[in-house]
Amino acid sequence: MKEINVALTGGAGQIAYSLLPRLISGETFGTDTKVNLRLIEIPQVVDKLKGTIMELIDCGFKQTGSLLATTDIKEGVQDAHWILLVGSIPRGIVVDGKKIEERSDLLRINGGIFTGQGEAIGELAQEDAKILVVGNPANTNALIGRTKSNNPTQSWFAMTALDANRAKAQLAEKAGVDIASVTNMTIWGNHSPTMYPDPYNAKIDGVSAVEAINDLDWIENEYLPLVQQRGKAVIDARGASSAASAANAAIDTVKAVDSQTTEGDWFSAAVPSDGSYGIPEGLIFGFPLRTSAQGSVEIVQGIELNDFAKSKIKVTTEELLSEKEAVKDLVD
Repeated sequence: MKEINVALTGGAGQIAYSLLPRLISGETFGTDTKVNLRLIEIPQVVDKLKGTIMELIDCGFKQTGSLLATTDIKEGVQDAHWILLVGSIPRGIVVDGKKIEERSDLLRINGGIFTGQGEAIGELAQEDAKILVVGNPANTNALIGRTKSNNPTQSWFAMTALDANRAKAQLAEKAGVDIASVTNMTIWGNHSPTMYPDPYNAKIDGVSAVEAINDLDWIENEYLPLVQQRGKAVIDARGASSAASAANAAIDTVKAVDSQTTEGDWFSAAVPSDGSYGIPEGLIFGFPLRTSAQGSVEIVQGIELNDFAKSKIKVTTEELLSEKEAVKDLVD
């Protein structure tokens, strides 16, 4: 078998618990690939990973390679081909006696975490390593990590596939079709309530979703909040965050990056802007993406954006610029 080294932070968390079996089952990297898995955690919970590793062994997947639990980010990302940065400090946690509620505080705390992770990845991971940031605030965490990695041959992504899957599901339900009928979904901008899930360029059975649904009031006044607030709705309903769907979205992203995109379709993730669509260069921004036959990930060009779309993209761009300003000492 071929072998791949995969590192994952937040290995003892709920997202990881749903994610890990699918990484080593052959589903994600192929049945001909052995996966060496490194699980990285903070010292307080690293012992929990022993039980997780026992379960992974008990799954009996023939693609299971070496399994490591560590608190050392350098040990974890050494020679890694894929790195999934799932762990981050969530809103509401108490740090030094203060409950973290403000996004600015969240940015500062996670900024320190992703500084060290970025430096280790840039120095020790494979030169062509691919890094997916799942932990929130994902876009700006990825900006900090990529800046600190100082390694332009590595590829950084922030996950918007969870938003894209939610957006597809809402369009499919409204149109009364299977979710597989919905293609070409783009999440423009930030993984936050300012994101713009684009219904005009999404397609239902090859037709613009807006045209297929034929309810502009619903599109512009109900659909966007449904997608933007879906995470909160899940928390309200089940009393916990959307771990299973977030894990699924991470798997979707890895597979989309590693596989040639179906002709005529695209996928959504946040990548460093090259100035496309007027987005400031270097900002980690959600775009429509394609993976070529040669394996390169490219921003899809030439998509038409109406005034409604431009107004929404402006809002999410401004939010990302304000986040960048909040951590400017870490990204300059």
